[in-house]
Amino acid sequence: MVSEFSITRTVEFAETDMAGIMHFSNFFRWMESCETAFYRSLGLPLISFVPGQVVGWPRVNATCDFRAPLRFNDTVEVRLFVKEIRTRAIVLLFQFRKTTKGKADPEICAQGEITAVCVTHDGKGGMTAAPIPETFRAKVRIAPKAAWTVE
Repeated sequence: MVSEFSITRTVEFAETDMAGIMHFSNFFRWMESCETAFYRSLGLPLISFVPGQVVGWPRVNATCDFRAPLRFNDTVEVRLFVKEIRTRAIVLLFQFRKTTKGKADPEICAQGEITAVCVTHDGKGGMTAAPIPETFRAKVRIAPKAAWTVE
């Protein structure tokens, strides 16, 4: 069972503002990219169009706290931690750290969270919250608080 995952990205020019600093909206895009890669690495679908299966994971909350700027050409590790697994929802925590020579720096540049609810078809063309399937629970576990807590 997995509780952590990471990807490495380089800040592209198109992701920056006029000062060369990564625009805040891209932190949310990178969180979703990391989440998608996490599920893909476990063979879990992020979305399904098969009747009777989980349809997807819409967000009910998304936050990001910024501590230090990321700039054009910075290489960044985005680390995902499974913070909480509820009956119908999952809370994922993300930490952004610049990397030096392939290793993540100790300083966190930003930290965000996404709370997503497991949904399926409601039989009327809409979606309804559903319990997280056992096939999902069998592959994902909560990360120890010490892994993502920063003093």
